[in-house]
Amino acid sequence: MQTIGATLTSVSPGEVRIDLPFSQAVTQQHGYIHAGIITTVVDSACGYAANSLMAAHAEVLTIEYKMNFLAPAKGEKIAGIGRVIRAGRSITVCSGEAWAYDNGQEHLIAIMQATMTTIKANS
Repeated sequence: MQTIGATLTSVSPGEVRIDLPFSQAVTQQHGYIHAGIITTVVDSACGYAANSLMAAHAEVLTIEYKMNFLAPAKGEKIAGIGRVIRAGRSITVCSGEAWAYDNGQEHLIAIMQATMTTIKANS
């Protein structure tokens, strides 16, 4: 997240928000934030949301996701929001959203469904 300039801005049990300010460094040829960057932010939000409900000794890995892009990512910033839909012992299912903020307007630009697995933390 540090590499792309994203910041963890909200954490509650089962829900996390990550904000990413607009930067030319993460755009594609048309000047929109690149789909891979948006996916990174939303996947991370889902992973942290899943991890927020796991035991202290556990960590999380993404094992599957599906991303649908609804609109180009333009504006001052995007926000990735991850929410746990169902937390299991070893598998957690999350939903994610990416929102663009442009001139005081908020637009849903992508949605994700992700599956996370629980792993033991490295000592």
